[in-house]
Amino acid sequence: MSRSSKTCVTWLVARVLVLLALAPAARPAEQPNIIFLYADDQAAWTVGALGNSQARTPNIDRLYAEGVGLTNAFTTTPVCSPSRAGLMASRYGTELGITDYLNRSQEPGNGLDPDLPTWPKLLQAAGYETSFVGKWHLGSLDKFLPTRNGYDSFYGFRTGASISKDPVVESDGAERRVRGYTPDILTDEAIRFIRAAAGPAPFLLSLHFWAPHANTANRTPDGDRTWLPLSDADWAFFRNLDLALPQPHYPGLDIPRARRMLAEYLGAVASLDRNVGRLLETIDDLGIGDNTVVIFTSDHGFNMGHNGIWHKGNGRWLLTDNRGARSNMYDHSIRVPAVVRWPSRIRSGTTVGQVVINLDWFPTLLAIADVEVPAGATLRGASFLPLLEGRRISWRTAFYGEYRQLHQEQVDQRMWRTPRWKLVRDSRPGMDELYDLAEDPEEHLNLIGDDRPEISEVVSRLDAALRNRILQIAEGP
Repeated sequence: MSRSSKTCVTWLVARVLVLLALAPAARPAEQPNIIFLYADDQAAWTVGALGNSQARTPNIDRLYAEGVGLTNAFTTTPVCSPSRAGLMASRYGTELGITDYLNRSQEPGNGLDPDLPTWPKLLQAAGYETSFVGKWHLGSLDKFLPTRNGYDSFYGFRTGASISKDPVVESDGAERRVRGYTPDILTDEAIRFIRAAAGPAPFLLSLHFWAPHANTANRTPDGDRTWLPLSDADWAFFRNLDLALPQPHYPGLDIPRARRMLAEYLGAVASLDRNVGRLLETIDDLGIGDNTVVIFTSDHGFNMGHNGIWHKGNGRWLLTDNRGARSNMYDHSIRVPAVVRWPSRIRSGTTVGQVVINLDWFPTLLAIADVEVPAGATLRGASFLPLLEGRRISWRTAFYGEYRQLHQEQVDQRMWRTPRWKLVRDSRPGMDELYDLAEDPEEHLNLIGDDRPEISEVVSRLDAALRNRILQIAEGP
């Protein structure tokens, strides 16, 4: 090789070394970005990919097509704050002192203990840049805020937005009214964070939508809940649509009211879905999809005329002659949509049929990020990453649920659910429930009081399992 050729090669090698030194270090594949999308009040039955032909959810459906759908995903408490606390801490509400939605006026000093380990704290300590956008509802005092629970930044609402348009949003400790539709505003901020954070270090974005929760500030002229106003992009399709109700023949159901509510509710679902699409477009534009885990799920389910009620665990009758309370642990209140997309690691278009619960997200997210569970930490959930990867492992078939209600009927309900049976023990005399989910999946026929020996045996077996779980939890770590 000539002297000039050697000189050229030397220069090229030096140039490559300089460029490599300046380039950001590659991130190990086991440390993906994580985007956790969390709906508020969205039931599994609202998703097109799960069988609802009336819903408009093309972007959530895309996640199911490109990820792993969890077809038996549940929350252990069918109301906001304890479900969210379980998500963060992998503990039951009775362990955390959060058993019903947190009411700022009645429980100003209550919230998620900032000394507890949470998975955002552990990801933050492992080098993740973290941001929380949306509805928190785990304590309104400064000491309970997302920035005390593992997030570098917080943009959103300490409790709830209360309104679907022009909300008052908190950012950097200050509140201001932001003009626009609430799902769009939150997504705008989420996109800003993703664009700024995408790079060599991993990031965590928790985007907790307020939709499709009904407005608490806006109501109809007769004082009823409404999901309006909604963007024309989301509402126009449903405005004049004559929707089919899920259980139109329920005795005494207020059909006009139920149809109006269902249309507005599905419009709110569409508003969330459209913004999920905006996020997916951002991920595509940045070219970070392969090593970005996108999760979509909800804090609990919802009823819309199912069993004659609307709302969630603190349900309300939707009858022509009754608008009173109906506390419940129905499957429509506890079953949630859940899907995980991670193109570089898990197969697309597959499903996991095993029962997963909201308490499982903590250990699963740590496993996804290759972060160890702290020694001595008490977690009630388990990592289902092996299930996402298609591996066969020993897994639960039954699970425990609870709801100690403080603000409506003041009732304590405890549940044990197996693939076939559900037993609900109620603190009020004569209000226990038993359902054969194989024969009666909509939970219309309460079998408590049925004197057949086989039913008595089922009640005895489920009751023993329920009591044993309650004792385990009471014993602590």
